[in-house]
Amino acid sequence: MDAVEHLRQSILDILLTPIGSRVHRRDYGSMLPRLVDRPMNPQFVSDLIEATATALARWEPRIRVERITIVAGTAGQIKLGLYAFRVVDNTPLQINDLVIA
Repeated sequence: MDAVEHLRQSILDILLTPIGSRVHRRDYGSMLPRLVDRPMNPQFVSDLIEATATALARWEPRIRVERITIVAGTAGQIKLGLYAFRVVDNTPLQINDLVIA
């Protein structure tokens, strides 16, 4: 597994883990699992981006998030796009297929 694929896997683990679900790390994860079934409206988009940025800023120190976009959204599933920079060498990282279900 290369560095980018490892980052992608880590990002998905953070975003898909509900806060409170890890026994020894109750604050690990994100609020995204609680948001997925809400209606798609401007407030939802704002909450989704905020929850994503907050979780990644706290739990993934290898990246600095610049932009989060919703690539696609259907009932119960959202595909996010992430544009960030790797902290170690300031190289850009773009992932456009983060599926949150």
